[in-house]
Amino acid sequence: MEERKFDKNSLIGFLLIGGILLWMLYINQPEETAVDPDTTEQVSDTATTEDATTSAVDESVEPEVTSNAVTQGDSTAVQELQNRLGSFAYSGTLPSAKDATTTLENDVLRLEISNQGGYVVEAMMKEHTTYAGEPVYLIKDGNNEFNLQFSAENRLLNSKDLYFEPSLTQNGANQVLSMKLKTSANAYLEYRYEIKPGEYMLDFNIRSQGLEGVVDTSQPIYLDWKLKGYRHAKSITYENRYTRLTYEYEDEDFSKLSPSGEDDEVEKDVNWMNFRQHFFSSMLLTDTEFPEVAFSSEDLVKDEEVDTVYTKKYGAKMLLEPQAGGLSYNMNMYYGPTDYQIFKGYDRNLDEAMPLGWGIFGMINKYLIIPVFGVLSNWFPAGIAIIVLTILFKLLLSPVQYKQYVSQAKMKVLKPEMDEIRKKYEGNQMKIQQETMKLQSATGASPLKGCLPALLQIPVFYALFTFFPTAFDLRQKSFLWAEDLSSYDTIAELPFHIPFYGDHVSLFPILASIAIFVYMMMSTGQSMQAQQQPGMPNMKFLMYLSPLFMLVFFNNYASGLSLYYLTSNLITIGIMLVIKNVIIDEDKIHARIQENKKKPRKQNRFQRKMAEMMEQAEAQKKAQKK
Repeated sequence: MEERKFDKNSLIGFLLIGGILLWMLYINQPEETAVDPDTTEQVSDTATTEDATTSAVDESVEPEVTSNAVTQGDSTAVQELQNRLGSFAYSGTLPSAKDATTTLENDVLRLEISNQGGYVVEAMMKEHTTYAGEPVYLIKDGNNEFNLQFSAENRLLNSKDLYFEPSLTQNGANQVLSMKLKTSANAYLEYRYEIKPGEYMLDFNIRSQGLEGVVDTSQPIYLDWKLKGYRHAKSITYENRYTRLTYEYEDEDFSKLSPSGEDDEVEKDVNWMNFRQHFFSSMLLTDTEFPEVAFSSEDLVKDEEVDTVYTKKYGAKMLLEPQAGGLSYNMNMYYGPTDYQIFKGYDRNLDEAMPLGWGIFGMINKYLIIPVFGVLSNWFPAGIAIIVLTILFKLLLSPVQYKQYVSQAKMKVLKPEMDEIRKKYEGNQMKIQQETMKLQSATGASPLKGCLPALLQIPVFYALFTFFPTAFDLRQKSFLWAEDLSSYDTIAELPFHIPFYGDHVSLFPILASIAIFVYMMMSTGQSMQAQQQPGMPNMKFLMYLSPLFMLVFFNNYASGLSLYYLTSNLITIGIMLVIKNVIIDEDKIHARIQENKKKPRKQNRFQRKMAEMMEQAEAQKKAQKK
């Protein structure tokens, strides 16, 4: 954050301005005047009329009206106000036409709703703090704008510039706030908010009454929502990666805008939208689909080295369809955690707003990993829950890993015979490959059999990769030296910034990298030469690449994810040692292979096709030599 410094000159300036204002208020004290409540030619106090005269909406027309003239009962000033606002000038003369807010709150959420515009100008989470220990604000200091744009009496008006009259009441245990933009005592546009105890979701309604002759429904009516997302996490880049605009449209279709650069999209029949800020969300949901919405997103984070206040700038301009009696939209607003369990409880497909992976990866997260981790986190601290979760999944996948290691052991036993084939047909790569495949087919050993079990583990590994960065239960939960498992674990600060690595050193990625290297040495290293055939990737290169990738790119990732990889690879190393030294007998495997050689082995369709292709290639090669 930018450091706020004390400015002596600004203080002197504010004192001088304050003195001038006090002097003007003293010499312009209003006289006691009887006022007809049905007219708008007299305004009750200076502050009210001063704000009212600046609340015009049509930005192309801004006639100058002084608050002093209205305060003194000058009918010309009121006429100017009426010329600008028409019937809505009535609201500009009410006591609410001043910069004030009304508090709407429960035990988890506090909202401040402004008279000007009638929308939320402050939203604070009561139970959550930022990485710096400050309260989490989703809305504050003008980062949010919520505007209804409509035509009335040949004027284009914006509700964000007009003044609403607040009325706060109780509906049982719920707080209800009615904000009315009036043209008369019984004709108004209303925003109605209702908040329930313990809920981040509140009811929100827009409706109009008695405005049939005022609001021009033949012209488009737009609800325009803009919000800049605040930074809440230690790593700007990491938080910004999971900060994204998502929405549902056209009967359970889901989409999102790009997390980088600038992006925009126009969609039909939108049900809800989420201005997601990694672990927190600002959402708008509607019972009546928006016929058309123009979405926009702009990435405000340009460099990890720059201390940025905001991450993304979001926008959604929604087309509203008025009913016969005017506007009537039943909606909901949500200001709270991006938590799967909370989202799932509303039964509105809100969990699709979370980056849990597509297809089978998302299903594994939703129906396996999240429920299991939810149970474990109720029994254990977050770090222990990750370790237990890892153990359970490694045990679940151990039969697959056993088959993988048996295949590797077979390839190791066959290595001397494969070396003989290479020596015998040296210089003829086609013949080497052909004879090697015959040997593998006869003995029932193949490098593909080692790869297939590994491929079966990928969906689970990828699902876990997407789960940990989005698990709200890990946020600000400590383990060992890691202060927050949802962020990186710093053991040393660097005096400079390294591209891709950062300006700090995280310990869990280092330990995980070492564990991965040991595992790669044990698994890939022992069969590297046996599997190194023409056309296959350089296994030695891969053996060094994986640990290096973990070391560099996971330095800024959630330490919970690095803890998982560390634990996973330590368990895998342990399982491999047990399989190798206790379960698998390589001498027995060798004897079984020799027995398999004596038996006629039927080739499958793929093997026959490959053999035919290689024989044809060999024949063509011989023909060319002739």
